[in-house]
Amino acid sequence: MTTPDSPRRRTRLALGVTAGAALAIALPLAASAHVHVTPEDVAANGSTRIDFSFSHGCDGSPTTALVVDVPAEAQGATPVVDGAWTITTEIGDAGIPTRVTYTAVTPVPDSFAASVGMNVIFPASTEGESFAFPVTQQCESGEAPWTQIAEEGQDPHDLEYPAPVILVGAEAAAAADHGDHGSDHGGDHADAADTTDASDAEAAAATAPAADPLPIWLSAGALVVAAAALVLTVARRRA
Repeated sequence: MTTPDSPRRRTRLALGVTAGAALAIALPLAASAHVHVTPEDVAANGSTRIDFSFSHGCDGSPTTALVVDVPAEAQGATPVVDGAWTITTEIGDAGIPTRVTYTAVTPVPDSFAASVGMNVIFPASTEGESFAFPVTQQCESGEAPWTQIAEEGQDPHDLEYPAPVILVGAEAAAAADHGDHGSDHGGDHADAADTTDASDAEAAAATAPAADPLPIWLSAGALVVAAAALVLTVARRRA
């Protein structure tokens, strides 16, 4: 024989579902609360534009500046002009910027997305190596130091404030060499040029940044919240 659920039990059930919904939303939000760099792979011995992006402030406070430290191994770092930011640099002994500061013309509100960019060059000798670009996110109230670098054997995802990291490769430089070779021989290698173009397209698709899962998580969280609200409403009507 079964007995009807008590109002207290139904309330606990509704609260549990609601708490689960809040957790479902909070986890992807926490995972996305970083400063990301794209692309994460750059060519050796060539110029590549990289962008640092974010979609959050410092505990809700609007972002006023991003201070990016350039690795010493870089042979070039040229900030990309953007009307939303004013840019200042600190120049090292080699005449290359060691730090670039992007100051927002208008502070970027929390939960708004923005990005800054620079063109970087790494020598062929750095092929296969990874380099961190520590970023300090300054806000109207406080700051977030995205400067932590994982030690050998440590999972970067375990860091609270991981620095953006790029890997230097030689794929783009090799593609450029093939292009020059094809132009030297004209139409004799048209088929080879087509093959190179296809390979370039495949490489671009492979290195393209993955779609941001945040909207999917938020949609799922919204459905859970709606279900929790329905359960709570039914519980109140039966009470």
